[in-house]
Amino acid sequence: MKKHLLYASLVLTMACSATAQNKDAVKFSKTITKDNAYKHLSVLASDAYEGRETGKKGGWMTADYIRTFFQKLGLKGPVNGDYFQPIDMVTISLSQVLTINGQPAEALKDFYVVPQTVSGAGFGFNTSSVLFAGYGLKKEAYNDFEGVDVAGKVVMIFKTGEPNGTAGSTNSRSVAAAKIKYLTSQKAAAVLIIDPTVDAMPENLKAYLSSPALVMKTKEELEKMDGPQETPVITIGTVLANQIFAAAKTSVTDVKKKIAESGKPATQEINVSVSASAKRVEAKVRAENVLGFLEGSDPKLKKEVLVITAHYDHIGITPDAKGDDKINNGADDDGSGTTGVLMLAEAFSKAKKAGKGPKRSILFMTVTGEEKGLLGSEWYSEHPVFPLENTITNLNIDMIGRGDKEHPDNNFVYIIGSDMLSSELDQIGKKANKDYVNVHLDETYNNRTDPNRYYYRSDHYNFAKHGIPVIFYFNGVHEDYHQPGDEISKIDFPMLAKRAKLVYFTAWELANRATRPKVDKNEDGSKKN
Repeated sequence: MKKHLLYASLVLTMACSATAQNKDAVKFSKTITKDNAYKHLSVLASDAYEGRETGKKGGWMTADYIRTFFQKLGLKGPVNGDYFQPIDMVTISLSQVLTINGQPAEALKDFYVVPQTVSGAGFGFNTSSVLFAGYGLKKEAYNDFEGVDVAGKVVMIFKTGEPNGTAGSTNSRSVAAAKIKYLTSQKAAAVLIIDPTVDAMPENLKAYLSSPALVMKTKEELEKMDGPQETPVITIGTVLANQIFAAAKTSVTDVKKKIAESGKPATQEINVSVSASAKRVEAKVRAENVLGFLEGSDPKLKKEVLVITAHYDHIGITPDAKGDDKINNGADDDGSGTTGVLMLAEAFSKAKKAGKGPKRSILFMTVTGEEKGLLGSEWYSEHPVFPLENTITNLNIDMIGRGDKEHPDNNFVYIIGSDMLSSELDQIGKKANKDYVNVHLDETYNNRTDPNRYYYRSDHYNFAKHGIPVIFYFNGVHEDYHQPGDEISKIDFPMLAKRAKLVYFTAWELANRATRPKVDKNEDGSKKN
């Protein structure tokens, strides 16, 4: 009796398991394979594509490759019949000049101005004196600004360091930013930052500073461009600093020694002629998101759109500290995610051609400029091709080809954001995994307070901030993150395909279920009334 009951129970369990899977979904998932993944990624992550940098040859080649593939699949170009959504981007280079007592200094050798800090038409100033304010510190026991009004003055400070002669904080960027913020609030005319690294500037820093800055003309950026120039900031080396100190018959070394020995500020006005200017030079840049549209089959539901994204850009060619060029092929970041989107587009396209297409519409979108600050997805969210209120969910794939040290077997994926706005979306995604794929869903980073801030660092966030529920699929960072070692030879293709299938089965359910995922949470995670 028990034997027959056990057999019946087993049969019932198998039947329930079988009915949990949609046969059509399984059938059309069979093109999502390690071999198809290799076919795409071996092209996208090749040296010929030069690291796929936004606004550069490799980026344009990638966009053309994706467009051609979307055309081949029969997807529609939803941007007035085109597959490209042009983004209004420009590069900004600087014409910069600095002279001390009439002697010109050499840009990117003796000093530099960061292009992104220059707004409006640029800046220019001419002064007959410089206020040296030591380490630029304002503390209870030590105040470089005690009794001093910096308004309207050119102020010179050390980038880092402490009165006792120690180096100070290792996070020199944040320390300097805090000092500049204070001087700006006190209406200083300009700031000269003394940084010894300028004296032997690494080639990679020199290349970064000499490369035109890429800027997207959002409303905020246009306002910045048209607005007044903020307090000019010029970083100088010790050579120029000593030229200025020479007018006061002292030097960088002597001033630091004096402060360290006395424990008191050495703030002083130095009579020296300094003039400087920096002018923005703008040039239009080709950059575009690539969109392929699959219209839904249900007359009522097809106006609702599921958006599946990955960023196709990477960081291009960068010089190392010696000045040698290195191609950053970005096989994992995010060639793997782009490959995933292409395979999903193929699977759903074949389903539609067989009469089994999704009820809702799906927008397959590869975006550019993620590495520059989520620019492509931001542009789409501000210039949506389909109304955001009709966008039911964004599934974003950013790095699914490798793994991290926390998961030796690599049978996992991090999911981020799935329950941030919609409890229902979270349930849908987890059920799809249980029914079809069965990878470990790691939610370590699935919170707003995670110090890594992954929820805010990929393209899904530009949907989430508009109240659209999202799931971000991610395999974690590794030793080759943003390094030339992120090569195709290190990709786990079976896992890339498996993770892509998880996104596919989740998308299948979202595109075919009776209702869209309910948004039951506010942006801060609290429950909606």
